Amino acid sequence: MPTRLRAETAPRTGMSTLTHLECSACGRRYDADALHNLCTDCKRPLLARYDLDAARRAIDRDRPGPRPRSVWRFAELQPVRDPRHRLSLGEGGTPLVRADRLARALGVDGNLYVKDESVNPTGSFKARGMAAAVSRALELGATALSAPSAGNAAAALAAYAARAGVEAHAYMPADVPPTFTAQCHAFGAHVHTVDGLITDCGRVSIEEAARLGRFDLSTLKEPYRLEGKKTLGYELAEQLDWTLPDVVIYPTGGGTGLVGMWKAFAEMEAMGWIDGTRPRMVSVQSTGCAPIVRAFEAGEETATLFENARTVADGLRVPAAVGDMLILRTLRDSGGTAIAVTDEALLQGATTIARTEGIFAAPEGGATVAAFRELSARGWIQPRERVVLFNTGGGLAYSHLWSRRPQAITDG
Repeated sequence: MPTRLRAETAPRTGMSTLTHLECSACGRRYDADALHNLCTDCKRPLLARYDLDAARRAIDRDRPGPRPRSVWRFAELQPVRDPRHRLSLGEGGTPLVRADRLARALGVDGNLYVKDESVNPTGSFKARGMAAAVSRALELGATALSAPSAGNAAAALAAYAARAGVEAHAYMPADVPPTFTAQCHAFGAHVHTVDGLITDCGRVSIEEAARLGRFDLSTLKEPYRLEGKKTLGYELAEQLDWTLPDVVIYPTGGGTGLVGMWKAFAEMEAMGWIDGTRPRMVSVQSTGCAPIVRAFEAGEETATLFENARTVADGLRVPAAVGDMLILRTLRDSGGTAIAVTDEALLQGATTIARTEGIFAAPEGGATVAAFRELSARGWIQPRERVVLFNTGGGLAYSHLWSRRPQAITDG
């Protein structure tokens, strides 16, 4: 078992300052050097906590030295203690593209950016979370891993499990695009298709993990995928010279990217890396599956199951998110909002990004364009505000949508 770092000792450069896990709801503490899923008391997500004073002493924000442009750039703020267990396929360090042509196409004269996660290994932002989660699970002794997925997370799990040499089981809806199952098979993962939605896949994944001795990496049902995703926030701040945008628009299924960025902003503020000015966070979903939007508009603290969920954006087809409370808390704490857009609008948005900026965005990324257009029209986003849209994956896996529905996919 790894030796716990003494909180009062400044770490050597690159050594984790992880201290404990903490329930996001009841505050109960857990030993970080054991495998955990949810809080045993309230069944809510556990959050990794760090000795931020020690991390601040170990890292020179402005002169970080020869650190990798990956999720391990600030390893002191990641959970893996032994550097030998830090798996990497080159994830992170993705471009922040100033999108002037996209802004003009949308009829605005503003500071618009696209954070393009499609260039990650396996083609999506899921590589960030799985790099951290698989690495930490390996360090803590897991030998077989599982996760439910709409496609991208399964591909990332399969890739990092292959890199680690551990067994991987991916549970996906039976109607998932074949590109994703092909990736998983290529990496040697065991693919299990389930008749139903990702919530059904999650139930089966967890049941079989408990029965067969696997460790389940479901979104926010283990603490470390969130840690990989929070690097989006650190990268965004560094790429903008340690300032933050006015607005962040994020396509929200399970919500780890949104929650992870907010966690990163809090850590950076505590270390004095940024001031207290944070972005207004926007959750965008499809009208065919919008549990967070519905709960936000109703003033609820949690979201109820969205019945008969349907959308062409597979990553948004999450009718019930275990992190619903954290997502809604982030939106409200930031002064943000939640918005639902139609499938037609998000596909148009993806095409507009492609034709103006040369980024073949996934439908989920296209949803942020539709949301930006609507929020600008309402006056919720003001001219000249600096706005970052997150494209969470590549459009190639969804090329069938452009083939089947060309009449519905125009740039307006």
